[in-house]
Amino acid sequence: MIQKFDVKSRETLDKIKTYIPGMPIWEVKKLYGLSSVVKLASNENPLGPSPKVIQAIHSSLAELHRYPDSKLDLSQNQLIVTNGGDELIKLLSETFLEPEDEIVLPSPTFSEYEFGADLMGAVIKSVPFDDEYRFDISAILSALSERTKLVYICSPNNPTGTYLPREDLKRLLDQLPDGILVVLDSAYSHYATAEDFTNGVEFVRLGYPIVVLQTFSKIYALAGIRVGFGAAPENVIQKILKVKEPFNVNALAQVAATAALEDHEHFQKSLLENSIGREQLYKAFEELRIPFTESMANFILAEVGPNAELIYNALLKRGVIVRYGATFGLPNHIRFSIGAVRENEFLIQTLREVMYS
Repeated sequence: MIQKFDVKSRETLDKIKTYIPGMPIWEVKKLYGLSSVVKLASNENPLGPSPKVIQAIHSSLAELHRYPDSKLDLSQNQLIVTNGGDELIKLLSETFLEPEDEIVLPSPTFSEYEFGADLMGAVIKSVPFDDEYRFDISAILSALSERTKLVYICSPNNPTGTYLPREDLKRLLDQLPDGILVVLDSAYSHYATAEDFTNGVEFVRLGYPIVVLQTFSKIYALAGIRVGFGAAPENVIQKILKVKEPFNVNALAQVAATAALEDHEHFQKSLLENSIGREQLYKAFEELRIPFTESMANFILAEVGPNAELIYNALLKRGVIVRYGATFGLPNHIRFSIGAVRENEFLIQTLREVMYS
């Protein structure tokens, strides 16, 4: 008989909160006995991947017995290709954070930044946004200390959809003390339309201490195949490469990403679909008198009030999967991913029934 045993894990794991993704469509169908479900919770591209991506993957299936290339055909000295953007966040933590080091981040924001810090036993210092969810650069700079290693900026920010203007990012970088790295997560940058928006790559070219994170999970619709990349000064990339697995990005992901970059027509179609859907939801929220934050991303944060959890559950039971704001520390809010026009219409109709029936 095998005896029960317990291998003690690292104490820092006690602080780590398990990431809880949005419910999948099949589970909601089974749970509530529904035949049709709309998923507007995970900020996915409703158009799906480019047909060229699907064709490229099919053409590569016969080569699955080969190891993938360690990099895509990109400028290597300032780029690193990763298994989704999440892996790069973890690699940055493993590269730069010692126990009791500090990271500084606005709040609320993407939870994976905290996960990486907790994993390494680092300290998390949160800086709140202002009342309109704008970044407070003065507060961020004031939060820095001799123990600070990383400053995370998600722009456009998840879950608020707000962004950091170019001049504010430059101000942060210009006043940054030595020994601190800014991590600019621009996963949603392709959706941004503001004239003063920057995805941060220009500051990499100028040699600033910045890592720009990009992903193929959003506008390129490759969330299920996991591929992303980072751009940074060469000395930063070389340090990260020391903790990266050699074959972290599989061959199909590389083929898919390359094909996605080449399909400009699908990219523009995805942008247009999101722009139409964004205005569609803005108009509906105004008619329903639901306050919302104007977004530079493919989701909208709306303040539905103290009954937000009840509204979230009511939508779920009717086949609309959205994201309840308590996940981000916003219990009066719901984050709505922007879907295709018909999906948005179903959301609006169902939301009207839930709130005013």
